Amino acid sequence: MKRPPQQDGTPPTVLQVLPALGGSGGVERGTVEIASAISQAGGRALVASEGGLLVHDLTRVDAEHFTLPVASKNPFVMYRNVSRLVELIKKERVDIVHVRSRAPAWSAYFACQRTKVPLVTTFHGTYSIGNWLKRKYNSVMTYGESMIAISTFIGGHVRRHYGVPVDRIRVIHRGVDIDRFDPEKVSAERVIKLATDWRLPDGVPIIMLPGRLTRWKGQLVLIDAIAALGRTDIRCLLVGSNQGREDYRRELEKKIMSHNLEEVVRIVDHCDDMPAAYKLTDLVISASTDPEAFGRVVCEGQAMGRPVIASDHGGSRETILPGITGWLTPSGDSAALAHAIETALKLDHAARTKLAQTAIKHIRKNFSKTQMCDKTLDVYNEVLAARGRA
Repeated sequence: MKRPPQQDGTPPTVLQVLPALGGSGGVERGTVEIASAISQAGGRALVASEGGLLVHDLTRVDAEHFTLPVASKNPFVMYRNVSRLVELIKKERVDIVHVRSRAPAWSAYFACQRTKVPLVTTFHGTYSIGNWLKRKYNSVMTYGESMIAISTFIGGHVRRHYGVPVDRIRVIHRGVDIDRFDPEKVSAERVIKLATDWRLPDGVPIIMLPGRLTRWKGQLVLIDAIAALGRTDIRCLLVGSNQGREDYRRELEKKIMSHNLEEVVRIVDHCDDMPAAYKLTDLVISASTDPEAFGRVVCEGQAMGRPVIASDHGGSRETILPGITGWLTPSGDSAALAHAIETALKLDHAARTKLAQTAIKHIRKNFSKTQMCDKTLDVYNEVLAARGRA
């Protein structure tokens, strides 16, 4: 962080607040990545959450974690969290509070009001805006002195529905870790291990839809598209945990059986080596029926040099070069998706090589983790400068 230290010589301190660190989603992973960037730039990185597996990742990047019940939506707990955060802010001499989720944002907002510490928010999704009360609950994510939107799509949503002025919104796309998602760094042994674990036959095209098993991710649409292709010489992998959605998983299994696709479509509960999974794959799909706020899958797929197909809405419109690095198809249209899959699978070696080179360059130039971190630190600098601290 290119900012002089405070007047007493201590480095600037940023406190990020989110519900928990138990998953590998964009909010959790982005928190760890920004904490690492703060530490590497000479700042002090603090995180408050209810904890989880990624707390160990924070330790590895020299960040400090404080366990607080900030995931709770209970109004009484949220009210008590205000005092807890005030105490933490004062004790640790926090310069900026950065929140990424609504429930902890309400507590953080009032804590910042009491301590006169600037608040930064990141708007990660569209959220439900079905009624006035829901809209009011969501609106806390616009209360920051600066508000980060993870895509132009989200920035537009915030302007339309919450009236946030353009000059308070900073569009900072999610970033891909291009050191991790680099096809040159994924060994053949890692790919072979996955292919063996998943019992994949040699020489057949592999299609993959990564993402948790939830209806809006579009697994049902993809199954219908695979059925429409009428091919048995391919394999389609649905890679993701059901996260307790047993009924939906059974629905997917019934859909697979109804099309007699048991040998073609497989559900893979979890994958610890996603770079190898992408390298194993010939085609990456994002068939979401609701707009993706950003669409990490299609960026990771392109970073690994793979053709991608995504629904034509949301953040995917900003990350795919249609007809160059992938294709966009109408949301929920299994016939259009089947046609795009057939087109992608017909690419010859030269065309696939050209697409891969272009896709890799595209992601490294526009959607790297380094760019995301640098731009976020720039937001912190702007906020501190506005308070006369730069």
